[in-house]
Amino acid sequence: MALKSFVLIIAILAVVTSISHASDPSPLQDFCVAVNDSMTTVFVNGKVCKDPRVVTADDFFKSGLNVAGNTSNNVGSAVTAVNVNNLPGLNALGISLVRIDYAPYGLNPPHTHPRGTEVLTVLEGTLYVGFVLSNPGPNMKNKLFTKILHPGDVFVFPIGLIHFQFNVGKTKAVAFAGLSSQNPGVITIANAVFGSDPPINDDILAKAFQVDKKVVDYLQSQFWWDNN
Repeated sequence: MALKSFVLIIAILAVVTSISHASDPSPLQDFCVAVNDSMTTVFVNGKVCKDPRVVTADDFFKSGLNVAGNTSNNVGSAVTAVNVNNLPGLNALGISLVRIDYAPYGLNPPHTHPRGTEVLTVLEGTLYVGFVLSNPGPNMKNKLFTKILHPGDVFVFPIGLIHFQFNVGKTKAVAFAGLSSQNPGVITIANAVFGSDPPINDDILAKAFQVDKKVVDYLQSQFWWDNN
């Protein structure tokens, strides 16, 4: 009986621990407005807090999401982010927001958010969206989940998984997305693999992708556009 109770306690602790690490840590005070001081020598998991006595409403405010992003680029999309870096009041609150604009047939390329789950809703246009599961067991392929979204539709991209959005319409599209981190981060797959600084050795990439090194060299020579 004691052994069963011990196993049950361990199982509960494992579940609670996994939930507690699913997003940013819970705040221990009402707010912690970030101090954007590049000269600070204090490094924390987040940002240093401003003295509450000098906090104002402007620390919790940002305008401009009514303005469309510039989609005149190689991928035809633009991401306008609202996170702790430009809205200090988000510090320690575990949430952020993005506006995504898409030109006709514009793409938000395959990418991941290492620190946040994303829930996206379409305001305008038609999007083909999807995400790929992490590496499965032996003799199994990474499963792809896709959906066509119309205005008012909502889709969720689980934390850390590769995902994308593609405007399949002949007109522009607009979406907004919330993320479960004040600073979810973004890793655009093509940019990271073929546009890193310094470049990843082409022998490594040629073997990983099972292609000739000339193909890798060509891809590494391209300009990889960052739409963020």
